[in-house]
Amino acid sequence: MGKRKINMSLEKNKMPVQDPDVRNKNFSEVALGYTAEQAIDEAKRCLDCRHKPCIAGCPVGIDIPAFIQKTAEGDFETAYDIISCSNSLPAICGRVCPQETQCEQRCVRGIKGEPVGIGRLERFVADYHIEKSKAKAEKPKSVGQKVAVIGSGPAGLACAGDLAKKGYQVTIYEALHKPGGVLTYGIPEFRLPKSIVETEINSLKELGVRIETNMVIGKLISIDELMEEYGYEAVFIGTGAGLPKFMNIPGENLKGVYSANEFLTRVNLMQAYQPDSSTPVYVGRKAAVVGGGNVAMDAARCAKRLGADVTIVYRRTEKELPARQEEVEHAMEEGIEFRFLTNPVSIQGDQDGWTRKIVCQRMQLSEPDESGRARPVPIPGSEFELDVDCVIMAIGTSPNPLIKSTTEGLETHKWGGIIVDEETGLTSREGVYAGGDAVTGAATVILAMGAGRKAASAIDNYLTSRNKPCDKSLQAR
Repeated sequence: MGKRKINMSLEKNKMPVQDPDVRNKNFSEVALGYTAEQAIDEAKRCLDCRHKPCIAGCPVGIDIPAFIQKTAEGDFETAYDIISCSNSLPAICGRVCPQETQCEQRCVRGIKGEPVGIGRLERFVADYHIEKSKAKAEKPKSVGQKVAVIGSGPAGLACAGDLAKKGYQVTIYEALHKPGGVLTYGIPEFRLPKSIVETEINSLKELGVRIETNMVIGKLISIDELMEEYGYEAVFIGTGAGLPKFMNIPGENLKGVYSANEFLTRVNLMQAYQPDSSTPVYVGRKAAVVGGGNVAMDAARCAKRLGADVTIVYRRTEKELPARQEEVEHAMEEGIEFRFLTNPVSIQGDQDGWTRKIVCQRMQLSEPDESGRARPVPIPGSEFELDVDCVIMAIGTSPNPLIKSTTEGLETHKWGGIIVDEETGLTSREGVYAGGDAVTGAATVILAMGAGRKAASAIDNYLTSRNKPCDKSLQAR
């Protein structure tokens, strides 16, 4: 057979999407996905480079050229098998991973045009498998050892999936009433349908992973009890970073002021956007979202869909926005206003305690700060007011201190992150590993998954070496 024909187009196949003026009034998925023809055409843009730089850009090490080649051939199931060797949540990652700063950033096609749409192809292949395949995953033979995973977010799910494939009896303990962590409560339906999350989690259950919900480890059961009384030989902590940060400005305790965590949890997990919701969320006529990351974009786009005119308030310029470019573009298309070089200084309310105004100050950029970004400094006398009924603070999160405060000997940083060995995820406690946002602070889904996979490998090595039979010559001594 001759070498396949390369599609030398400098541009990706465009992703079909809902019209902005339609989608900003519903919670259905914005991106509609490639057709088979589009996926094959896009896959043919891959040059199958000798050095495969895209693999080095993937935190979970997917063999990207191999799955793309099979996609170009129309062999979508084999492409899925290649992806799933390294990634247990491909339909999720194809939707929410920042490929533009990871695998696609390394793509050679990006030198003289747009990189191959690796994320779009991963999503297509995973969706095709979900739609077409009826076969259940084969449950591996048990090795008879138990591992507990705390938290069912991306890190916990990735760790559990890898360990289950090796035959370990894995139980995930989740504090909320539905599994998925940030995938369920944080990312909106229009970016990541919850049916996709449920399908991916069900595939882990088929491997034998048990999930216990409404289990707050550190309150109902301690890590010590899991190991000493419940018989778990290793524990992985993947509890994320769910403790919201505030600005500590006057008025943050007014009615109508939310952390983005609370707001998104009520919208996504409790489905406050449904007309018959028993737990509706108030946004009023006008809402302000403070922050510039992906969480800020998610909160702003949710508030828009709930009927508010939305303004994003960000203290730097558009150039410094940390959110994915695609999410910023989608927000702008949907009619969300951006106020750059603007920072809140107080929130004002009415006599009944309801938010009515946010007082802001104009900023200018100075020398770079410790993050390497230009430091915003206030312009004296530049204060102005915005009329709002709702303010959503999306300025970051930190790890919840519950695990730290209830686990003796677990070392953490001053800011709350668990201290681990970078190569293995091992904490200061023997047999206890950690990864994801609980270690790094808020980061991406795929980086958390990479940490979960790394810890799973280390746990396997630890338990395998621990349970090797003693050398007979040593036993005889």
